[in-house]
Amino acid sequence: MPSSHWSSLDEAIEWLRSGSTGELIKSGLSVTGTFQELDDPVLVGPDGEPVETWRQGHPYDARMTAAEYEQEKRLLQIELLRAQAWIQETGQRLVVTFDGRDAAGKGSTIKRFIEHLNPRGARVVALPAPTETERGQWFFQRYVRHLPTAGEMVMFDRSWHNRAVVEPVMGFCTDDQYQEFLRAVPLFEEMLVNEGLILVKLWFSVTQLEQITRFTIRRIDPMRQWKLSPMDLASLDRWDDYTAAKDTMFQRTHHPAAPWTVVRTNDKKRGRVEAIRHVLSRIDYPDKNADLVDRPDPLIVGPPPIAGDLR
Repeated sequence: MPSSHWSSLDEAIEWLRSGSTGELIKSGLSVTGTFQELDDPVLVGPDGEPVETWRQGHPYDARMTAAEYEQEKRLLQIELLRAQAWIQETGQRLVVTFDGRDAAGKGSTIKRFIEHLNPRGARVVALPAPTETERGQWFFQRYVRHLPTAGEMVMFDRSWHNRAVVEPVMGFCTDDQYQEFLRAVPLFEEMLVNEGLILVKLWFSVTQLEQITRFTIRRIDPMRQWKLSPMDLASLDRWDDYTAAKDTMFQRTHHPAAPWTVVRTNDKKRGRVEAIRHVLSRIDYPDKNADLVDRPDPLIVGPPPIAGDLR
């Protein structure tokens, strides 16, 4: 459990939904590290010990240290600048989609991607809910207008893949719209790749207990309360529905032109550096430090678990 305060997942979910911030704090929960530059706060339980839900299903006994992380991040960000220079010089176009579970670390990873890039050649696209006009358009139209021009890198903070997971689970699309998306998206992505775009699709994965811990931090920490949306709270008891939708999405949209890569982010630092490393491994830029970028950690990043070959 996220804390010895809760005896079950259902109780933790109910606390997050109905308990006030003051009640959570009175229960003995607190947050440390909220103002650290690394932006990795820690939930502390009533016993004064850090809550270690990150260990659930994690392949390592210890999280990446801050020193290791800073060293790896700096080297990888230098490589990102080399890749960006090549993209700008040669007129390449790069699209990276960041999708995944709520509180899985998409935003913090994007922040590290763009931290030192030239903003004239790198954009982040985080679209709000579609307008009435956009709801009457071809589904992909609102995303197409944000695709990169020659020399640009574009990162989608949630992408068109919302229609495969979030929208059907939360009732934001009809079944016909959902089925049509699953049929059309491999064709759409193949068209982008055939047009010359470099397309990298990342799915950020976090375990249920760790997600609840991160939601609890957002409830307690005033600097992060804006991150906990009503939809986050509404989705808490739909974990299995999200899992089923995610698995269907992988089965139907993991294809040779645009395969999925799962990033396991219970350890945020490892997840961030391995996500950057994976994207760099997909770009064939000159003077690449192959020893640094060509071997992403297979325990942290890799293909989704799908039976059979790519379709």
